Amino acid sequence: MNFKNKCNLIVLLLFSMGMVGQQQDPKNTLFTYAGRVEKGTDNKVILIGSASSVSFDFTGKSAVIWLQSVDSWEHQNYVSLELDGKYMGKIRIEKGEKQAVPIATTTNQKTHRLTVYKATEATNGGVLFAGTTAKLVPCKTPTNKKRIEFIGDSITCGFGNDTAAIPCGTGDWYDQHNAYWAYGPILSRALNVDYVLSSVSGYGMYRNWNDEHLDEAIIPDVYENLYLNKDQSKPYDFAFQPDLVSICLGTNDLSEGDHKKPRLPFNEEKYVSNYIAFIKTVYKHAPNTRIVVLNSPMVSGDRNVILVNCLQKVLLAFENDSQHKKIALFEFQPMKPNGCGSHPDIADDKIMAAEMNSFFKKILDEK
Repeated sequence: MNFKNKCNLIVLLLFSMGMVGQQQDPKNTLFTYAGRVEKGTDNKVILIGSASSVSFDFTGKSAVIWLQSVDSWEHQNYVSLELDGKYMGKIRIEKGEKQAVPIATTTNQKTHRLTVYKATEATNGGVLFAGTTAKLVPCKTPTNKKRIEFIGDSITCGFGNDTAAIPCGTGDWYDQHNAYWAYGPILSRALNVDYVLSSVSGYGMYRNWNDEHLDEAIIPDVYENLYLNKDQSKPYDFAFQPDLVSICLGTNDLSEGDHKKPRLPFNEEKYVSNYIAFIKTVYKHAPNTRIVVLNSPMVSGDRNVILVNCLQKVLLAFENDSQHKKIALFEFQPMKPNGCGSHPDIADDKIMAAEMNSFFKKILDEK
């Protein structure tokens, strides 16, 4: 019996036992949303970006949530679940109609908190949250937490980091995605801060991993759009005002591509000028933030020397900027990534987050 059939069977059992209440509207104010999320006029809420989430507090021993993978074509998607602060695993949302996911509590506490995180990224389509049968109660969410925005590419998305169920080289390219275990969310949980991921696999600052910015967009093209694509009809509202913005872009700019499409030598001038312009875009929406630029755990040797040199030039361009806080540079220690496609796996992401911890904590404490 597959997971979907198991879910449906459990739901039927819950109904027969009288344990399922009225389905709650996903726009109920007792739900808390984080990350890039679209709240539609038809009471539908779509989780868009990597690690975008919906949280709620509830009472009782069990509940059911309803999820659906939505895109221009039908395919599976993934979410990660966290119950009472404990990671419960990654769930596959099959293509087609909305899917019932049963939730059973594991502790005797009176009130429980469930968070549903999108494990995949914006380019994998959205995950529709269609409500829950849980008996909701007001949540006690701190309002004074610091905030971090993580801007980046596949590394920031959590690409290829979770191979527990599907090994590398099998399934679809996004089957191993798990943004819950990307370095940004891991770091944010350790620092107890709120966060948002604005990241797209394969994208760069002036070109992509296999495109010279001819046919495909780059991060500066899509950053201001809600869905991180070329659709300008749905702009991102930038209501999330970060205390710190982390930018990790350069891996794809320095990539040699697939050796099939024409690939020009790395253009340092274009990279630096685009980076400077992009920082100005970030400041336009978050003028009081502190920016940290990062090198890449996937770039080593001479290429890392080039990358760090470019980042230092970016910092130099803002040396006399008196309107904004000083930009900082963070460098990862050399790493041999163990995830799919030479990306970090979950263990690597934990190492990255640990390396960043004291550096980012110090900056946040200065605010």
